[in-house]
Order: sequence, then C-alpha cells, then structure tokens
Amino acid sequence: MNTFTCKPIGTVTSCYKEKFGIPRQPGLVHGDQSILQLDKQYGEETVRGLAGFSHIWVSFVFHATLKQGWKPMVRPPRLGGNTRVGVFASRSPFRPNSLGLSVVRLLSIETSKKGVLLHLDGSDLLDGTPVIDIKPYLPYVDAIPNADAGFAPQQPPQTNKVSFTPEALTQCQQTEVRLQTPLQSLIENILQLDPRPSYQHANTGKRVYSMKLYDFDLHWQYCDNNRIQVLGLSRIG
Repeated sequence: MNTFTCKPIGTVTSCYKEKFGIPRQPGLVHGDQSILQLDKQYGEETVRGLAGFSHIWVSFVFHATLKQGWKPMVRPPRLGGNTRVGVFASRSPFRPNSLGLSVVRLLSIETSKKGVLLHLDGSDLLDGTPVIDIKPYLPYVDAIPNADAGFAPQQPPQTNKVSFTPEALTQCQQTEVRLQTPLQSLIENILQLDPRPSYQHANTGKRVYSMKLYDFDLHWQYCDNNRIQVLGLSRIG
C-alpha cells in the first residue's frame, strides 16, 4: 500500500477554544465567524476565482483528538450516546486518519501582510485547526435533497429557550462592543442546540455548565421546561 504525507495549507482561528460547545455539524450556528489563514507559500493566486462561490469545503485534521487514536465503533450523539455504530457510519473525530470535512460559508477573502485570510461563517472548527485542503461548494452536485440520512434524517431541533440574568446581559453587551461581534445571538444559537452529552439531557438540577468562547468563559444552567439561563461571562486571564 502506498503511503503519503499531507501538509497543512493553513490554520483556523475560531471563537471555539475547546471541544465542548462546538456545534456537532457545520451550518447549525451562524455568527461564529472564523478565519482561515493560508500559509505564506499559498498566495493570492491560489484563491483567484474563489470569491465567486458562497460556500467552500474545508478538509481538516481533528488535531485535539490525535493522541487518543481511532475507534472501530463509536456512539453518535444523535442516537443518545448509547448505541454504537461503525466509525465509517459516523462523523466522529476518532478516525483512522483524523480527517474531517465541513462545508462553511465564505464571507470574504482578504489579502494582507499576514497572507491570504478567508473569513468564514457557520463552522464547527476548533481554534488552531490545521486545514489540509479547500474546494468550492457546487450546489448542483454537492447537494442531494432526496438522499437518505440514516439515523440522522433531520437537523437537530432547537427547542431550548435561552434567557440571560441581568448581570450576564450587561456583560454580554459590553463584550459585544469589545469584540465587535453579535455575541448574544451567537450564544443563543449555541445553547439552543444543547451542547451537553445526550445522556445528560434529562437532567436539570443546579449544575452550572461552562465553555470557552473567544477570550471568556460562558456559564449557564438548565432549568425546567426546556429553559436555559445564562449566568455570566468571565474573562480568561
């Protein structure tokens, strides 16, 4: 069998600083704008013509799970986290070659002293993700409306109602100004998808959850009747 080596063509800068909280599929959350910075050797000519496409395919490496190796069978969240399927019947990061594939919206292409920057939206990419390749998305061949989707036939529902404590709302508004991003809607979109492991969905209790987003920790709590309350934003460092 022939072997080959893939070298990253660039790296992603994302608001998602840890695995927990990242949308489980691309396109489920919007407003989470990220940047794919190409390495210096890939100049403006390598993306000439790409600006005419609204979406792109991004091939990447699940770098945060490399040391954990791969698993022949995994437990997809859509099956409650208990039923096992083959790794090739899933989108699990625990794959033989740790490769991922996401389609994301291409907002703009910027050429600066830093090199070529691709501004993206709707990604599911961890900060620091190495990118192996990009390709334009072609809706007439890449989208098959009548395709069977196995055990994940529909987009996960966004049934949770998100509210903010007065303190959290103030912190959110202040952080929006500082980061120049629509943070409140982003937080709502992320939490409506319920990032908890599936086996915890039936529990509310008093447990406080948190995730790293941009340069702060987001804290929230689950309440009765599918309600989520954001408790606060604490700056990291």
